[in-house]
Amino acid sequence: MKPLFILSAITAALISNSAIATPPQQSDAWYSQGQNAIKKAKANKPIVGKAKNVILFVGDGMSVGTMTAARIYAGQMQGNPGEENSLMMEALPHVALAKTYNTDMQTPDSAGTATAMVSGVKTKAGVLNINDNVKRGFCSTVDGNKTKTIFQMAAEKGKALGVISTARLTHATPATAYAHSPDRGWENDGKISNVNRIQGCVDIARQFVEFDHGDGFQVAFGGGRREFIPAEMADPETEGKKGKRKDGRNLISEWETRYPNGQFVYDRKGFDTINAAAAERVFGLFENSHMQFEADRKEANNEPSLAEMTEKAIDILKKDKDGYLMMVEAGRIDHAHHGGNAARALEDTLAFDKAIDVALKKTNPEDTLIIVTADHAHTLIMNGYSQRGNPILGLSKAKGKYNEDKDGKKYTTLVYGNGPGAENSVRANPNDDDVTAMDYKQQALVRLSSETHSGEDVTIFAQGPQAWLFQGTVEQSYIYHVINDAAGLTN
Repeated sequence: MKPLFILSAITAALISNSAIATPPQQSDAWYSQGQNAIKKAKANKPIVGKAKNVILFVGDGMSVGTMTAARIYAGQMQGNPGEENSLMMEALPHVALAKTYNTDMQTPDSAGTATAMVSGVKTKAGVLNINDNVKRGFCSTVDGNKTKTIFQMAAEKGKALGVISTARLTHATPATAYAHSPDRGWENDGKISNVNRIQGCVDIARQFVEFDHGDGFQVAFGGGRREFIPAEMADPETEGKKGKRKDGRNLISEWETRYPNGQFVYDRKGFDTINAAAAERVFGLFENSHMQFEADRKEANNEPSLAEMTEKAIDILKKDKDGYLMMVEAGRIDHAHHGGNAARALEDTLAFDKAIDVALKKTNPEDTLIIVTADHAHTLIMNGYSQRGNPILGLSKAKGKYNEDKDGKKYTTLVYGNGPGAENSVRANPNDDDVTAMDYKQQALVRLSSETHSGEDVTIFAQGPQAWLFQGTVEQSYIYHVINDAAGLTN
């Protein structure tokens, strides 16, 4: 009987081990999804070669909360609960967090944060590509403190350059691609005092036209015509609008003179005439000030989307044998948040994600480093224990019933920490029609005319050569150093 006993024990052990190896939840869809994710992660190997091309995507004000809400919003527009959805940017394999503070500000501004990304050093709020020794607004403190940016370095390496923004091209983030200024507000010459002008400071729009590194910018798309044309000149597209320049200079005409083979466009009709296969250089300014919010652009269809501009730019830049460096900014996510308008912020986030999708499809990860990040966050939060699939822009519900505050009033899942949606005294009791309207301003805690940035970390997603260097939590200035290392800009 002894051998039989031993055999039974072995059989029991095998059965027991089998039970441990195959847990009962293995047939669950979430379990299978996790197993597939593990396989995908193990198959992902770091790319260690040099990057011929680099695209830096910046979602202005795109906090983690913004991405979460946009992910759900997109899923719900497809008829799904939404929470299980994923954005294209979230598919990039390498992830880190960036600390966004400026050297003088716990909650940062876009000029200082963008400078960190393109110059490799942190600096003060409101300052473009000048180190922390500068005093904002004082030209006398600039000398000896200018940084050298990745765009200057790439141009000197023979690479083509591109900059795209849905904000004014002279606005803080896109301006760091080509300008140095002790004040981000100096977008045209009329903003600079006589003292600062005498001391040698030049406005941001003029610096774009006079950028003299390498062969300059082959592609530039954005808004902000008013910064490039004189105050007495009527805007070519917007009735009643004029330029802002006090020096009488038409910088668009000067750009056309400097680049006789270049093409300037100012609307969708002109954009559609650009032949990417033949174009040597293009310059597009599609609004007098900022470009339209995506929700409004889709309705009017009178200017290109961020994805269309990105696609056209890649097709032009990729012809350069030495490669290219491009910044793509979704500038109006930030502006919608400042207005307390979550719906437009989410629409612009999804437009940004479509531009990233275009870039991923049109480039090769073996030679192109793609980085997706934000310059800073905003005070948007999700709250209220809403049930799965509850409309992300709607009122908070659980078990089919509205959630209510201590006064018996309904509230939205998305709210802001501060902003124009705050009540003057007693909080209103909103209804579904109110809160799902595109123009609705989310309720907020602190009443301000414009919602503020917030100081928390932002996400970095990356794919391509040296993308694996994004690990853990890093200073925002680290982004510059990864780009420099991957593209070999100082070698």
